[in-house]
Amino acid sequence: MRPLPCAVRLDPGTRGWRCPFPTRSSTNEAIVFIPPKIAGNSRLRRRGWAGRGVTALAAAGLLAAASASAEVPESGAAPLLSASLQSPDTAAAASPPAGNDSLIRSRIESATGLVVAGEKLHGALLRQFYAAHNFEPVWPTRQPQAQALLNAVLRAGEHGLDPDLFHGALLRNAAALPPIERELVLSDAFLAYADALARGAVPIEIRMDDEDLTPGPIDLAATLDTATNSPDPAAAIEALAPNSPAYATLRRALQSYRSGAVDGEMARIGADHPGARQPRSLSPDATTEARLRQIAVNLERQRWLPRNLPADRVWVNTADAQLVLYRDDRPVFTTRVVVGEVDKQTPEFQTTIDSLLFNPPWNVPPSIATQEIRPKLAQDPEYLSRHHMVVRGNGAIQQLPGAGTALGQLKFEMQDRFDVYLHDTPLKNLFSRDNRRQSHGCVRVQNPRELGALLLQQPVAAINQGIALGYTNRRMLPASIAVFMVYQTAFANADGTIEFRPDFYQRDAEIWQHLRPTRQAPEAQDSPTSQRRS
Repeated sequence: MRPLPCAVRLDPGTRGWRCPFPTRSSTNEAIVFIPPKIAGNSRLRRRGWAGRGVTALAAAGLLAAASASAEVPESGAAPLLSASLQSPDTAAAASPPAGNDSLIRSRIESATGLVVAGEKLHGALLRQFYAAHNFEPVWPTRQPQAQALLNAVLRAGEHGLDPDLFHGALLRNAAALPPIERELVLSDAFLAYADALARGAVPIEIRMDDEDLTPGPIDLAATLDTATNSPDPAAAIEALAPNSPAYATLRRALQSYRSGAVDGEMARIGADHPGARQPRSLSPDATTEARLRQIAVNLERQRWLPRNLPADRVWVNTADAQLVLYRDDRPVFTTRVVVGEVDKQTPEFQTTIDSLLFNPPWNVPPSIATQEIRPKLAQDPEYLSRHHMVVRGNGAIQQLPGAGTALGQLKFEMQDRFDVYLHDTPLKNLFSRDNRRQSHGCVRVQNPRELGALLLQQPVAAINQGIALGYTNRRMLPASIAVFMVYQTAFANADGTIEFRPDFYQRDAEIWQHLRPTRQAPEAQDSPTSQRRS
């Protein structure tokens, strides 16, 4: 994958490229190009912009595995709930004998990796958990708690997760395993399920670089101990899942689609709120199975968000090309936005808006000036003046503030490693289009003055005054406000209905692949990573 011809590197350490020069596509704004990011564990996460034929590295210890199964996980079928840790007749014989602490330690620290019946376990998590228990067996003396946790794992389908992601096939016949292996599989399943509920089955370490949302860290070993010692271990683990109304609504929708109880009031492809596409009939692929997958994928995206969303926030759903301002967890303002094209996708991330910049100038990077502007200037001496550009004393080219500049007359000041801007635009005609995927990655706001007034907690006249000054000036917000750039192809409205949007960025399939379980071939725990997509 090579950068776009006009892409230029930003400051050292920055992981984005920007091309803020008006291009022939008539999109007067910065190009946002997202290169590979190297995670701390050496996993490579990136997204290809031309055709998305990219892969990520699947390192040892992934909590979500892909498989050929195409079925959405079912929730709590009777055979799953009948699974038992051990049969009454063999309970005593199946308990690990004395001295198994050394066996547990040796299995966890095995140089050949930790694999049971072809399924890989998470050695680092198990080491942390059993270190707190002196590497002694935990579950033989905690049978009721283990059974409650096992049943919770086998009900993972209620969250759009397949129990087989957490050794469900082994758990359904756990009594057939040797005592030490059963012990380790149970612990690994409980830890992995807790992690999937708390951070997602596709955690940030193995996602694409532009899927940068993640909740806070969690001590899984301590959490499992706390759950085991609680009156209701299953409820303690289930409490790790998001507690937002949106997550609860999607879970209800999942159950409704499975039961065939969905009607037009429950789920809509279009909507009647401002800026939404007009309602239309279901496309041929909008089948129940497709909707189940879409809901499961977006339940996963909910698990990437902070457990407690700020009550005041700016919410941009690029799949819907809409911006919503929330105050006290209630939507108070909605406007259309223009987002990144399919090959220049707007990333998913969280940041804050601290101030408003009136009449923002556009400082053209030196490489853009050299590669794009100066050659045109050599052929057209009036090029700079026609584009309201000047050459500063240091030789840099700058586009002067004004209604026709790339950033319009108002910019919402925020910092993010992708260098994505939220701003006004002179190209107002784009907002009337159904397809508002027209930018190079930045987000253009249809009604920036109204949004700015609400953020500033001043009338629109205050925004007009700041712009009327004609020069660049800044107003700090009374308080910073969180901004979330998300990509949700199924989402809940305040009235409990579910909206669906096409997956234009083709991100759903990537997540779905990780939500589909497979039996893992034995491999060393610290085997070299391999490229997921290229």
